[in-house]
Amino acid sequence: MNFSVIIPARYGSTRFPGKPLALINNKSMIQHVFERAQESGAKQIIVATDDQRIADACHSFGAQVCMTADDHESGTSRLAEVIAKENIDKKQIVVNVQGDEPFIPAENIIQVAKNLAENPHVPMGTLAQVITDVDDILNPNIVKVVTNAKNLAMYFSRAVIPFDRNAMLSNDLTELSLEDLPGEYLRHIGIYGYRAGFVSQYNKLASTQLESIESLEQLRVLWHGYNIHVDVAAKTPPHGVDTPEDLARLMAAS
Repeated sequence: MNFSVIIPARYGSTRFPGKPLALINNKSMIQHVFERAQESGAKQIIVATDDQRIADACHSFGAQVCMTADDHESGTSRLAEVIAKENIDKKQIVVNVQGDEPFIPAENIIQVAKNLAENPHVPMGTLAQVITDVDDILNPNIVKVVTNAKNLAMYFSRAVIPFDRNAMLSNDLTELSLEDLPGEYLRHIGIYGYRAGFVSQYNKLASTQLESIESLEQLRVLWHGYNIHVDVAAKTPPHGVDTPEDLARLMAAS
């Protein structure tokens, strides 16, 4: 299967400056992400960064780097710049693997690419996992997704979707249990695959009120009538790294 991986990596994280260069077992975080991408069998792996320090680190372990502007409003916009600069064919499948996912299973990367390859009329794909903790269902920081019979996203939200009317209105939410909710709830996992041509097309779409309200970029795709394929992840990935404390917890668990 022929697909590419692009890894956006910014130095200027507010909560964790220099995050891609943080060391994990004597390797930088960005090198770990790069190696997970290598394990996926991607035809091409490109690190997209706006910082020379990250570029130098990537060159030291043999990674291809594309220098990008430092004023992108979204990860998709940065992806579009890389696709244009590297002249990636518009039909090529591109998987966006975040630079703060050092422990992402290669299986997740392969799965997203494979789902797009097997669904040629879908321009974008992502993954989800079944939620097993009722607190996660109620947590607005956990993005939920509802899909249809063809595994296409119907909606993404920070709210509780689907909303079980009987359970939610008849129970004290502080005492709610999974047994009270007969339906299946899916947590969105933030890995995306695209057809390269759609990334440039996405950047031309007008922003929408829904994506602003929910602060979820992918809602722009649904609003304008495009499909997003969603599959339950074959292997559950750990959370990404937002803070030094996140990194310490992941290292302790690995």
